[in-house]
Amino acid sequence: MLEKKSIAICGITMVLGMLVLNNMANAATYKVGDATGWTFNVAGWENGKNFKADDVLVFNYKPEYHNVVVVDENGYCNCTAPFGAKVYHSGEDHIKLVKGQNYFICSFPGHCNKGLRIAIDAA
Repeated sequence: MLEKKSIAICGITMVLGMLVLNNMANAATYKVGDATGWTFNVAGWENGKNFKADDVLVFNYKPEYHNVVVVDENGYCNCTAPFGAKVYHSGEDHIKLVKGQNYFICSFPGHCNKGLRIAIDAA
């Protein structure tokens, strides 16, 4: 009896593992801003694309000029980074999308207001 339970558990584990790997294999990678990268007037780059949870955004930029901050809707609309927000500053940041709304801004003074922000809805 114990052997049958072990086989069943192994089978379930394999199926779950295959589902996770399949989901990861279907994830797409997008270079934010395409060839120009994460820079001014990138707002609108996301239009017409069909993003999904687990897709990866690649933010390429010069870290001495920009950063990437994950914010909520309020932070996006008001161009503010709340206390404790995740700030990326490598210049080659890879950020996995979560299901639902994803908001990103540059928190350098005035940059967000000049269009250095994107809002993405991931299915």
